[in-house]
Amino acid sequence: MLGLAAVAGVLSPAAATTAPVPAAMADPVPRVQLRKAVQLLGVMTEHGAPYEQGVFGTWWDADFDGCDTRAEVLREEAVGALRVGDGCAITGGQWYSWYDDLPVTGDPARKVVVEHLVPLEEAWASGAYAWDAAKRAAYANDLGARATLTAVSAAAHRDKAGRDPAGWLPPYVPARCAYVTDWVITKLRWGLTVDFAEAVKLTEVAQGCPNMPVLLSER
Repeated sequence: MLGLAAVAGVLSPAAATTAPVPAAMADPVPRVQLRKAVQLLGVMTEHGAPYEQGVFGTWWDADFDGCDTRAEVLREEAVGALRVGDGCAITGGQWYSWYDDLPVTGDPARKVVVEHLVPLEEAWASGAYAWDAAKRAAYANDLGARATLTAVSAAAHRDKAGRDPAGWLPPYVPARCAYVTDWVITKLRWGLTVDFAEAVKLTEVAQGCPNMPVLLSER
């Protein structure tokens, strides 16, 4: 598997030319087209150790503003006014569930799930089993890239049931290219692998998507 440090070296604009690149012109984040990004994923059989809830820790309040990671995502992705109570408890609002192209209004505790686009159990099987507790907790609370966490309808979350793209894609077909792009970005950012069936499906979907550059950054 090609490590992300190696990817960064391969994709660095400065590495692509023999002439020095002025600092102001250099792109600090490596970019690669989507189909190439899929090819950079390491293909390995998923780890067989059973996933146990709790190994990724709990939601953090990383900036100590009273709002944990879940609340931060709900606030960021809200498309209407929020009702926020004591302790940053969000009791109402409106969101757009892009998996199924549905507006979701009301109490997010019942109708909205802030989910890891690459589910925790999938992350575990594709590399996180070897991480220490601190790195797993950092993944679970990753606000460093919009691809990692998203607010979707509880119904779509249940339907997905932790499956990878070989077993599930958003029912709203126009969302699939964005979904696969975010899946690939997340796996590359965190050095996670894909299994063979997953790699085949990602390649298949990417072939039908605009081959746009995506940003890659090393954790």
